[in-house]
Amino acid sequence: MKKKVSATFILVLTFMLVIVGCGSGNQNKSQDNNAKKEETKETAAVSGASQTSYTPFDQLKDKYDVIIVGAGGAGMTAALEAKEKGMNPVVFEKMPVAGGNTLKSSSGMNASETKFQKEQGIQDSNDLFYEESLKGGHGTNDKNMLRFFVDNSASAINWLDSKGIRLNNITITGGMNEKRTHRPEDGSAVGQYLVSGLVKNVHEQGIPLFVNANVKEITEKDGKVNGVKVIFNGKDEKNIASNAVILTTGGFGANMDMIAKFRPDLKGYVTTNQEGSTGDGIKMIEQLGGTTVDMDQIQVHPTVQQEKSYLIGEAVRGEGAILVSSDGKRFTNELNTRDNVTAAINKLPEKSAYLVFDSGVKSRAKAIQQYEKMGFVIKGDSIEALAKEMGVPADQLKTTLDTWNSAVKNKKDTEFGRTTAMDNDLSGAPYYAIKIGPGIHYTMGGVKINTNTEVLNKDGKPIVGLFAAGEVTGGLHGQNRIGGNSVAEIVIFGYQAGIKSAEFVKAQ
Repeated sequence: MKKKVSATFILVLTFMLVIVGCGSGNQNKSQDNNAKKEETKETAAVSGASQTSYTPFDQLKDKYDVIIVGAGGAGMTAALEAKEKGMNPVVFEKMPVAGGNTLKSSSGMNASETKFQKEQGIQDSNDLFYEESLKGGHGTNDKNMLRFFVDNSASAINWLDSKGIRLNNITITGGMNEKRTHRPEDGSAVGQYLVSGLVKNVHEQGIPLFVNANVKEITEKDGKVNGVKVIFNGKDEKNIASNAVILTTGGFGANMDMIAKFRPDLKGYVTTNQEGSTGDGIKMIEQLGGTTVDMDQIQVHPTVQQEKSYLIGEAVRGEGAILVSSDGKRFTNELNTRDNVTAAINKLPEKSAYLVFDSGVKSRAKAIQQYEKMGFVIKGDSIEALAKEMGVPADQLKTTLDTWNSAVKNKKDTEFGRTTAMDNDLSGAPYYAIKIGPGIHYTMGGVKINTNTEVLNKDGKPIVGLFAAGEVTGGLHGQNRIGGNSVAEIVIFGYQAGIKSAEFVKAQ
């Protein structure tokens, strides 16, 4: 049995790595066509593996205690906790592999008052985490949701650790004043590590996980949710019964029609979202009378590699990188909130910039190895050599780096007031740069839930038997999400959904 699980897990990891770089940009027709060709090849590759990597269709049952729709971080967390509470859950994922947008997460998971912070002498508090997240959201966050979120963040870190998913390498992201962004021990990107760990646990617990399983409708009877209508492999439609349904289908960042509806000003932007982020769960919940909140609050991430629509994680700046314009000059506090950094880039004539860093940052932010493999990283053995490769004035870039290094030494950024991620200067050759621009990254809006993860209707009352967690929900982040809070959200509220759905089923 152990050999079978191990082989299955290896297959899952292999094919997740195949797709992790895919993007959904829409810069021009040529790029779209190329992207579609790549996606077709990737889909064909993973489809062949899905028969052995995931639960075979012939093992499908007519009824489960809890149905989870979506196999990203929130969905798999919910499934594991529902199983822990004695339920017989199932996970349906419309894509050919598990992971969703979680796979693309890079920087880490925010949490306060954690055992790892205490071990490393980092002074932090839930109240400070709350205040900084509220400030980041411009005071528009759902305060009850936010309070629950921060107060349960440390226990979420502990829960992951109990599952063999250790996030004890801590850095900082924009809008935060304390190190609370938890990453894998080697400093690598959090998404692939988290998904692989969750998939491993799902397999070990014997939880059925069906891919190419597209849930089209949540069914109900006598005012209670009683299952879903799902199409398998694009052809076999089944009604599957259940006493509770958890929606963890993600946001709508890859649905350009929905983006244009709520934010026409974002037309033409690339998106970092995986192609399955199309807002399906939001639409299904609305059909049941659920309500939405903050649908026009769509986050644009400032550092996206434009040709591949690939997110360059905030951890690169968190480990000391700076942003420079095509003139070789800094132009903003790189660790300001995402909306402010995006606005600063958009004010530049070229609406793009360069992330500049040294060998020290490269060694601390392991995700850079992936960016390098994908051909995003420009290298120079000296500042002058890097400037030549970037096409920026060498003397100006050297002046910029000298000024920054002095600011780090004196712990005072007189130009833009940056106060965080100034532990190390940029003096370790060779030097590197990545050209970036803004891209659609995250939809803060979604369906309204309470802290029990129950989906609410227009009267503020729970829809009986229906729960939701993750990016499909709205309200937690307000008008701007702090980097690292989304990974925390999927674990904290995915865990809560697993508990509350189990309690609901037992009470029936």
